Amino acid sequence: MNDKTSKHIPRIVIAGTDSGCGKTSVSIGIMSALSSKGYKVQGFKAGPDYIDPSHHTHVTGLPSRNLDTWMIPKDGLLELFVHSAKNADISIIEGVMGMFDGYGAIDEYGSTAHTAKLLNAPVILVINAKSMARSSAAMVHGYKTFDKDTRVVGVIANRIASDNHFDYVKTSIEKYTDTPVLGYLKNDPDISIEERHLGLIPSSEGKTAEDIYHKLTANVLEHIDIELMLKLANDVGNIPYYEPSIFVEKPKTTHIKIGVARDKAFSFYYEDNLDILRHYGAEIVYFSPLTDDKLPEGLELVYIGGGFPEVFAEQLADSIGMRKSIKAFSDASLPLYAECGGLMYLCQSIQTFDGKTYPMVGILPAKSKMMSKRMSLGYITINVLQDNLLSKNGEVHRGHEFHWSDIELLGDVEYAYETVKRNGQSRKSDGLMVGNVLASYAHLHFASNLSLAERLIGSKIGS
Repeated sequence: MNDKTSKHIPRIVIAGTDSGCGKTSVSIGIMSALSSKGYKVQGFKAGPDYIDPSHHTHVTGLPSRNLDTWMIPKDGLLELFVHSAKNADISIIEGVMGMFDGYGAIDEYGSTAHTAKLLNAPVILVINAKSMARSSAAMVHGYKTFDKDTRVVGVIANRIASDNHFDYVKTSIEKYTDTPVLGYLKNDPDISIEERHLGLIPSSEGKTAEDIYHKLTANVLEHIDIELMLKLANDVGNIPYYEPSIFVEKPKTTHIKIGVARDKAFSFYYEDNLDILRHYGAEIVYFSPLTDDKLPEGLELVYIGGGFPEVFAEQLADSIGMRKSIKAFSDASLPLYAECGGLMYLCQSIQTFDGKTYPMVGILPAKSKMMSKRMSLGYITINVLQDNLLSKNGEVHRGHEFHWSDIELLGDVEYAYETVKRNGQSRKSDGLMVGNVLASYAHLHFASNLSLAERLIGSKIGS
């Protein structure tokens, strides 16, 4: 056994029967409860979500990471996991959607179950037990036996009405499925995190009152057997063998200073993307389009991720100095990469849900508008049509989209990509190119193909 698999890494996956069953509340509560007991907790999120990890980060004090088995090759995913988990006391991996939901209808890629199997990790299943008693056993039985290679070792019941209700649920599950029920969360709106159009509100906005985190933590400590959960998380084998390729020793590139927009309006970044850029020699300097007057001095590249520019459109519009500074950076032909919310910010304007229009940076000959329904959600294949900041003509990459906005072109623009949905029937142009700017609705994980990061920072590694 080599050193990449020999280290004991306590870990457990928190899966759910479906979206909305309560796995995020359970995951946050468990992470917070363990942190309150002095454990160093590393949070992870299966799939491409940015918002849930923000809450993990808040309660653990460590940046949460994404593990996406559709976008990231197996060896890369295992390496990313070990890279962050090896120094923690325990790793908690929150699942995505229902346990078996992922990229396709008949394969497991992108699912919580696939993540658990690749990590050789035990699973705790969260069920929504509201208005359910003995039937809960049938539900657990189905999830436990659907794929016997997924090791369901425990159950947590959410939305329990009373101790009597929990007794019915616990007794039936343990009798008919031989699976321990670790506890429950009450059916209590006071421990619910506020939502809006893209799901939960990110922790970075500060709208989740500390009181909610405290109540959630207290609920977990009172009603969930944390000691049993720790025992289950420690009852694990080695991490499967993998061949490292991401954080291996390589010649560093020439130093490059990258400005990353990070504030309440722009917070959608895969933390591992930033680590990969640093590994290749980048110095990351954060700035706030909301509150800073201009870009930091000496930047050689600007990276604006996704977020909620529509929620903060008025404040972004009022930050005239920053808008002019970013426009001047682009006019000087310096490279600028933007994803989703960043794309919206680089447009001429944003029209918000209430119909008001606010001026934005004005680099792209387009205006952005929030629509009355979701415009895109899901994995995409990216066919590269021409050379750009991240990739070369003819390359194929994997990404993800989730947005309620659309753009209207006001002039000619070149596209870097054609994006294709799973069924192959939904195709569209994306990746707007203006000068040395690339702006796209696609969210990319650099571990899916390291050439993305290498090309972005001008790396000569591997050439």
